[in-house]
Amino acid sequence: MRVKNLFSVATGAFLVFLSLLACSIVLAEESDVISLTKDTFKTIVEPEKLILIEFFAPWCGHCKALAPEYEEAATALKAENIKLAKVDCTAETELCAEHEIKGYPTLKVFKDGKASEYNGGREANLIISYMKKQALPARTAVNIENFDTFKDSDDKVVIGFFNADDQKEFNIFSQISEELRDDFVFGETGQKEVITKAEVKPPAVILYKKFDEGKNVLEGTFTKEELTSFIKKNALPLLAEIGQDNYASYVDSGLPLAFIFYDDDEQRTDLGKEIEPVAKEFKGKVNFVFIDATKFGQHADNINLKQTWPAFGISLPDENLKYPFNQSKEITTESIRDFVDKFVKGEITPSIKSEPIPEKNDDSVFVLVADNFESVVFNDTKDVLVEFYAPWCGHCKKLAPTYEKLGEVYKNVKDKILVAKMDSTENDLPPKAKFQIAGFPTIKLFKAGDNEIVDYSGDRSYESLVEFLDKNAHNKVDLESSTPEPSSSKEPAPTTTAVKDKHEEL
Repeated sequence: MRVKNLFSVATGAFLVFLSLLACSIVLAEESDVISLTKDTFKTIVEPEKLILIEFFAPWCGHCKALAPEYEEAATALKAENIKLAKVDCTAETELCAEHEIKGYPTLKVFKDGKASEYNGGREANLIISYMKKQALPARTAVNIENFDTFKDSDDKVVIGFFNADDQKEFNIFSQISEELRDDFVFGETGQKEVITKAEVKPPAVILYKKFDEGKNVLEGTFTKEELTSFIKKNALPLLAEIGQDNYASYVDSGLPLAFIFYDDDEQRTDLGKEIEPVAKEFKGKVNFVFIDATKFGQHADNINLKQTWPAFGISLPDENLKYPFNQSKEITTESIRDFVDKFVKGEITPSIKSEPIPEKNDDSVFVLVADNFESVVFNDTKDVLVEFYAPWCGHCKKLAPTYEKLGEVYKNVKDKILVAKMDSTENDLPPKAKFQIAGFPTIKLFKAGDNEIVDYSGDRSYESLVEFLDKNAHNKVDLESSTPEPSSSKEPAPTTTAVKDKHEEL
């Protein structure tokens, strides 16, 4: 009898356990964040007027920190009919590659299926606030009563002036206002009194700004590219201070960026007097900025300048090209005008920093430098795996033993698969590379044949690196049966560059 009772109690307890387990599973699955896959992405995203998507990796620490904030925001925004979704990039590699995801987490705003960068914070209240603003109209209706107040309401205000038959230009303006709504205040009008007061002939767009000439006018028919270029190029001051808050705006303008390094206010004033006439002459072709060498002196290294002041140099950030002005020459209006003029005409060769090519290069990991990069990496016959590293990077030091083991294993088949590394602090990427290094270590596979570049985003274990090569290399090889002991490291790759000294980074 007692045995039967014990059995009944045990059975009852087990059933309760199963019920609780089932409830916990249901609760765990109840989420207001939608999980997307390659098969469901288009059907869910494209019909939505507005949706925020997080591209993440389960091992990413920043993603884990974001998760509860993102969930809270998703729940709060349900009442606004604004959805939040996520994509696991370790499971949906093709989908994430299609959307050019380079780091985790990456958040993108989709409106009617079209993506734009998310520029808000990562706390729940900031996500909620940002997405609510995204749901509001991007443009304000301007009339004769609010015209003067509106055009002075911000440092940069863009107003479109249209007649009833300017539908094509109005549609372009509407699209641009959505894309640039985070950076500019937009207004629109078709009221004759406003058009007369603004002294324009529609279709027209005026950028009102509280610096330089005060406003810029674009009249007549325009394309999307022309309007975007007009706004971005004229929205930046003739000569301004560059820092972390506005660096992205200068890069986004698409123009070459001329840096004027100074280390005290007097030097800044003197340099401004010399360079301002040149900046006016080449406005719309080159952006000129002051840069405080006491804060950002290390940036001179990025243009292949020595850290002695004053200094001047031009860079093409998108192409990673650098044009340092000869530091033995005096910075004058004439010398800078001559330098910039030759640059614009394409008469100056970009500077490429390189260590000497090693006389011997038979270690387990092949040493790349800028001067041999193209001949080795862009090779039709062999796959080349490259680690881009910095000597001061702790993650790189931790990876080194594992990467050496990998190189040792592939050493006997290096005519098919070459394991290589390059010190990115001492070597520039050549123009043919067409990419930049955002964090250390960065690992890329350059495939034989078509030289397709495949980014490595797995953990830093020996097994994962071998699996990556086995899956992605063009050449297939049989490794020796005796391989090094597996590495215990499972540390994910960082997505940002470390800083090694007191200087700030742009």
